[in-house]
Amino acid sequence: MQKKKLTIKRRTALVVQRHVHEFEGSTKLAEEGADRHNHRFAGVTGQAIRVGTSHVHEIDLTHTDFLNHFHNLKKIRTGPAISVGKGKHVHFVTGQTTLNDGHVHQFNFATLINAPLV
Repeated sequence: MQKKKLTIKRRTALVVQRHVHEFEGSTKLAEEGADRHNHRFAGVTGQAIRVGTSHVHEIDLTHTDFLNHFHNLKKIRTGPAISVGKGKHVHFVTGQTTLNDGHVHQFNFATLINAPLV
């Protein structure tokens, strides 16, 4: 009796990585008097999320810079792509930090250009 050769077919899922953007910014001032301060932050967005004819990115930043306390930028979504020419784009971002030390900070900034050297 001849043994049958077992053939295993493997399916590989094609995973496509969409683009991300670097970003950096500063919060607006919060609190009064000697406690008045802001925070700086930097990071990389999540991958592009298709929305209609454009896309957005999610920002989930664990910590701003330290000034006796931290703030997070949690579940923030960018606005849609804004063309800057030659197929490149940025995104405008607005929102507020998490509450810490009894206050929040407002912020707005633009992401850096996607793939600036490509």
